[in-house]
Amino acid sequence: MISLIRTDSKNKDFIELVKQLDAFLAITDGDDHDFYNQYNGLDNIKYVIVGYMDSIPVACGAIKKFDAKTMEIKRMFTSEKSRGKGMASKVLVELEKWALELSFERCILETGIRQVEAVHLYKKNKYTLMENYGQYAGIEESLCFEKKLI
Repeated sequence: MISLIRTDSKNKDFIELVKQLDAFLAITDGDDHDFYNQYNGLDNIKYVIVGYMDSIPVACGAIKKFDAKTMEIKRMFTSEKSRGKGMASKVLVELEKWALELSFERCILETGIRQVEAVHLYKKNKYTLMENYGQYAGIEESLCFEKKLI
């Protein structure tokens, strides 16, 4: 059985999934990991989704306010054994729904060029490439995406 819960960054299952995410990214990002990691703190993220399969936490994602109309997608992850089952899309859709409920009009995100599965996920869910924003401007290894929610 699949279930999703809305929580915040203090949730112990979210914290554990993010540890797995960081370990995965340390390998795939290689020398660039420290640069990206500085922008991925968990301090006081109010809007977190944790996905469960048969009561086991297997996926997560978060949104945080970027500007008055935009939420930024952060900390998307699905455990290796649970990939390919649609969990990441379910988490992403729930984050978008939550952003809409909070009166935001679009979501943006950054992922690395080495995160092939993530790029596929975002394109499959109708995110489009945009110019790199904020701290990612000019970073060739970064890909930024956006999706208008309304």
